[in-house]
Amino acid sequence: MRIGLTRAGVGAVESDERYIELASEGGFQAVDVDAKGLVERLGAEGAARKLERHGVSVGSIGLPVEWRAGEEEFRAGLTDLTEAAAAARALGCTRCCTYILPSTDWKPAPFMAAATRRLRICAGILGAYGLSLGLEFVGPHHLRTAWKYPFIWTMDETLDWIEAIGEPNVGLLLDSYHWYTNGHTVADIERLRPHQIVHVHLNDAPNVPAESALDNDRLHPGEGVIDLAGFVRGLHRIGYDGIVAQEVLTPSAPEETPERLVRRSKAGFDRVFAAAGIRLAGG
Repeated sequence: MRIGLTRAGVGAVESDERYIELASEGGFQAVDVDAKGLVERLGAEGAARKLERHGVSVGSIGLPVEWRAGEEEFRAGLTDLTEAAAAARALGCTRCCTYILPSTDWKPAPFMAAATRRLRICAGILGAYGLSLGLEFVGPHHLRTAWKYPFIWTMDETLDWIEAIGEPNVGLLLDSYHWYTNGHTVADIERLRPHQIVHVHLNDAPNVPAESALDNDRLHPGEGVIDLAGFVRGLHRIGYDGIVAQEVLTPSAPEETPERLVRRSKAGFDRVFAAAGIRLAGG
């Protein structure tokens, strides 16, 4: 496994270019970043050189399509998706991810039908550029009733939906916070096959009942109550060899500098992987 950063939890970094530098300085090997924006600013060759110079790869890109809203809005985003996929491919990135809210104001049956068709279209476009699509189930209990109707929030439900979408390049974005707030176990990870996991997020939870944990109140890895050693050990046992990226959502902007926050994240990763008895790639 390789370790990566997302923008969540590293504070106000002035640019993606500086973000790449911070990841490298902190000992991270990948960044989740807007590949299209990076290519537009630096050119494909310039962006690739920037990443290579700092020994950092692009871990994943976000899905630049609004698949949860109306059909016209969805269709309008497909050009952006094609351009984003092309930029990602130019930079060697093979993963694109989106999240699934656990409730919706749409009636569930027509929403499921529309979303399945739309994500199948997205997966087809991404697949043409060599990218996989990761779907992130969202576990915090308060979001299950934030909108009118319940939808999907567990790993098994998401796996069932992936099967219904029916494209070979669709899998899970497995986030430790959502795994924890669902009451999932290490055994749930160990029954997966590595190709079912597209990408992984690592973060921790405060010492409150799991059903009270808020989506935007996360801690840096190793600072809370989640069994992160068991989480990454489970990934290791099934042979997952992709990126594990820090993602720390907080209720307000952190007061620490980005440099300090990146060092804090790396120290957390080191503690978690040491407790799991796993040597990091390149470590």
